[in-house]
Amino acid sequence: METYFCRLNAPRATFGQDMTADEMELMRQHAVHWKQSDVWPGVLAFGVVGDPAGVFGIAVVEAEDRARVQAVLDSDPVTRSGRGFRWELFPMPFGARP
Repeated sequence: METYFCRLNAPRATFGQDMTADEMELMRQHAVHWKQSDVWPGVLAFGVVGDPAGVFGIAVVEAEDRARVQAVLDSDPVTRSGRGFRWELFPMPFGARP
């Protein structure tokens, strides 16, 4: 098992304050996508970080390999929406569990 830190960057810094109804629905679809994914059992943390410079989403995931996590990111409705969301994926070489 390997551990990964995934960061979802919003299309604008004000996204947390001014998302539209369509964007709220997209966020709902995003959450459902993750919860139905094959990596969900390995999710250690998932949610929004309230950074004053602009909110962003995170997922800390234990998975068999990077390709499995990347497949979830690539098929995420926010990725496929073309609305400017961007994922970053980083390995956590020492894992996330103490």
